[in-house]
Amino acid sequence: MSSAVPGALADPMSRRARLQRGGTFSVVVAAVTLLGAVLMAVVLLLSAAPGPLVVGTVLAALPVGPLLAAYTWLDRYEPEPRVLLVLGLGWGAFVATSSALVVQVAGELVLAAPGSLTAAVVAPVSEEAAKGLFVVLLLWFRRQEIDGVLDGIVYAGMVGIGFAFTENILYLSAAYVGDPGSTGPGGLAGAVGLFVVRGIFSPFAHPLFTAFTGIGVGLAVTSRRRGVRVAAPVVGLLLAMAAHAGWNGSLAIGGGAGFVLTYVVVMVPAFLLLVAFGVWARRSEGTLLTAALQDCARRGLLHPAEVPWLVRLPARRVARRHAHTAGGPAAGRAMREYQLLAAELGFLHHRFLRGSAPRDGQARGQTLVEAMAALRPALVWPVAGAATTVTPVTPPTHRGGRP
Repeated sequence: MSSAVPGALADPMSRRARLQRGGTFSVVVAAVTLLGAVLMAVVLLLSAAPGPLVVGTVLAALPVGPLLAAYTWLDRYEPEPRVLLVLGLGWGAFVATSSALVVQVAGELVLAAPGSLTAAVVAPVSEEAAKGLFVVLLLWFRRQEIDGVLDGIVYAGMVGIGFAFTENILYLSAAYVGDPGSTGPGGLAGAVGLFVVRGIFSPFAHPLFTAFTGIGVGLAVTSRRRGVRVAAPVVGLLLAMAAHAGWNGSLAIGGGAGFVLTYVVVMVPAFLLLVAFGVWARRSEGTLLTAALQDCARRGLLHPAEVPWLVRLPARRVARRHAHTAGGPAAGRAMREYQLLAAELGFLHHRFLRGSAPRDGQARGQTLVEAMAALRPALVWPVAGAATTVTPVTPPTHRGGRP
């Protein structure tokens, strides 16, 4: 086999054109996000005084860190570009919230929709459409960044986390202000009470809803059937809307009893199923990458002894740590970059083996192979025998002699 990925269809777009298209996407999304941020800043400033806003912002930020850690833990083999992850957070926090707010206000004022209808129908449809649009745009303009279902879940999670953050600021600051016509607690007690419900018991609600759209987009990327590629994102979005509508609608059942029942019987099991699915998908990615890179090794794209150091997560950490210790920071960076390129090549080669290679697969594969070849002279492997395909090397042994 040549140094290119075999069997992929010819690339109709030059690499420079693809890079320009990706850069244009990032710039446009950043600009739209900035406009959404300005609109939401105005909304927040009009909704509450600075004191309640500070309290709401601090409380809303508390679940963000653990949620981000959970989703980045899933995204280990081929971490998504940080720029796109940040854009996803920003889209959810500002674009999705502002656009959904406009639709909901229009529904209440122009269409005279009652509050219950807005909560159970208008809000789920507008919010999930606004959140899911970012993942669909990625599928359209940056398809090469989504390798499967797990990537779709990660991007959907980023959007959902951003959306929940801004929405929580609105709700928590309003809870701090309290209802002037009631004797409710208000103040810090009211805000903390609502935070327990939204920030502790159900911080995963919005990421969970949007995950259905992400799963649909991931299935569309990996499927060989045109019907699945078209229908999967649509079905995923509809499921996201239905789950969101069921969650919101439960608030109006039985004076709150329906909410508790839905939470215990539906939401918690659904969240646990999503967690189990995410763990299973991550393990499946390891198996997938092993098979794909072993096939790449048989074709001469890399040495078979490299595969464990490129796939097994503990071995990847050992390889990076050893490269940094034995060869310095430059060697550590080279090993990290080599592992990321190998993972991307593995996912791309897997799609070739399945018969679902993208149109630009040949050009992308060639670029990855050449980039890996350029890094090989700087690699320092933990054990002897991890040779390159160009110039065999005898790397130093890891401390203790164990991989």
